[in-house]
Amino acid sequence: MSYALVTGSSKGIGRAIAFELAKHNFDLLLTARSADLLNNVAEEIQRIYPVKVQYVALDLSEMDAPQRLYDWCTQNRYPVSVLVNNAGFGMSGVFSNASMEKNTSLLQVNVIAPTQLCTLFIPLLQQNPLSYIMNIASTASYQAVPYLAIYAASKSYMLQFSRSLSIELSSKGTSVTCISPGPTDTDWAATASVPPKALQLAARLNMQPSKLAAIAVRSMLARKTEVVPGILNKLGVFMVWLMPKKTSEKIAARLYE
Repeated sequence: MSYALVTGSSKGIGRAIAFELAKHNFDLLLTARSADLLNNVAEEIQRIYPVKVQYVALDLSEMDAPQRLYDWCTQNRYPVSVLVNNAGFGMSGVFSNASMEKNTSLLQVNVIAPTQLCTLFIPLLQQNPLSYIMNIASTASYQAVPYLAIYAASKSYMLQFSRSLSIELSSKGTSVTCISPGPTDTDWAATASVPPKALQLAARLNMQPSKLAAIAVRSMLARKTEVVPGILNKLGVFMVWLMPKKTSEKIAARLYE
């Protein structure tokens, strides 16, 4: 069995996806910033599922981290057939109040690193008869979100990038699936300093990471291109499509200002 590589896999959605892939008998390569958390995840998975789990601690906000991750995989001759670009973070507030360093770090993790990982790993993926890329975006991919400007834009990039790659790779045995979750029961909103109004709405709509992961892996294996998990999230995306852009943006602004 070949390996599935999951970034940002020490907690939250990435951790849940790692467990779901193990349930489908994929051996795992895990990476996140904390070696201790990765070790805990690896041990827990191996207690439940008969799969191999290897991990390496890397910070994808560092510019050379994608290359170091690729080198780790190739030097250890891990046959990778699944790439899950899950690592990412959010940041709310007035754009002009954020430091250039913080803005750049978000773009590095959410946009540049997954793009580089696709560049590096696609030749490895294509050594398999069937292979998969799963990119994690957001329902924020579908509109501009004032006070969440860079995050929403970064996820919009991931959606469009994924759709383009899906066409380019469709004849080469590699499918590309973009998952766009809505509010999920993780610490994302707290770490992104989301204001109370948006937190209260999210709490009413939260999806459990395990449910999201099951939908994500099932969709990936079915080789679907674009997936919005959950009826309420699908309805939200549809409503944004129906509304004038200014209207949806003003509603978002009231939530996040």
